[in-house]
Amino acid sequence: MKKATAAMKKNDSGEANAGASPSQLIDMRITELGDWRGELLARVRALIKQAEPEVVEEWKWRGVPVWERSGIICTGETYKSAVKLTFAKGASLQDPSGLFNSSLDGNTRRAIDFHEGDEIDEEALKALFRAAAALNTSAKAAASRKKTSG
Repeated sequence: MKKATAAMKKNDSGEANAGASPSQLIDMRITELGDWRGELLARVRALIKQAEPEVVEEWKWRGVPVWERSGIICTGETYKSAVKLTFAKGASLQDPSGLFNSSLDGNTRRAIDFHEGDEIDEEALKALFRAAAALNTSAKAAASRKKTSG
């Protein structure tokens, strides 16, 4: 089996995978990981798409999967011992199930660190994705109304 990295192209600035779409890059990251982190990232990705069918996948900051709807919903960073979902406006979200367990001190972001073997409360996580998207769309609508009334 060829490694996903073998087919990487570079653009003029030397950035790998210049011709691939963000979704293809996320696919490659999942395959490249080849362990529980890839499986977890794929599962979380599926849950995001179930919760928010209009989600847009992006690839930012030289290799971070990002899910957006009228702004960033969350990012999916992978580390040696964790998969971290960072919600861009997590501090503004209700988290009745207590999923946020990382980046709790900031005024804006909140994160969930998943470790090998962790259970995922799929319904609670999908509720967070929906809430983050709703916050983004309501903020965008409010900004749009402000522009047209001013």
